[in-house]
Amino acid sequence: MKATGVVRKVDDLGRVCLPVELRRTLDIAEKDSLEIFVDEEMVILKKYQLVCIFCGEAKNVTDYKGKNICPACKKDLKEGTNI
Repeated sequence: MKATGVVRKVDDLGRVCLPVELRRTLDIAEKDSLEIFVDEEMVILKKYQLVCIFCGEAKNVTDYKGKNICPACKKDLKEGTNI
């Protein structure tokens, strides 16, 4: 894990401000969603991306009955089930 040397305080509402340099480096824009993970005593933030539940592809992912699926896997499923 890479240290940034940046220290921020948590405000009264539990918020932490991410420095603009870090947001630019990680391509995090206003209104982007972040996933929150906990690993022992660490809190890890990761930019949220929709990915296909079958292959992990992130391009052109669509929602199908509450699941994320890419066009290639959708095609494979259609061919395999004769839909």
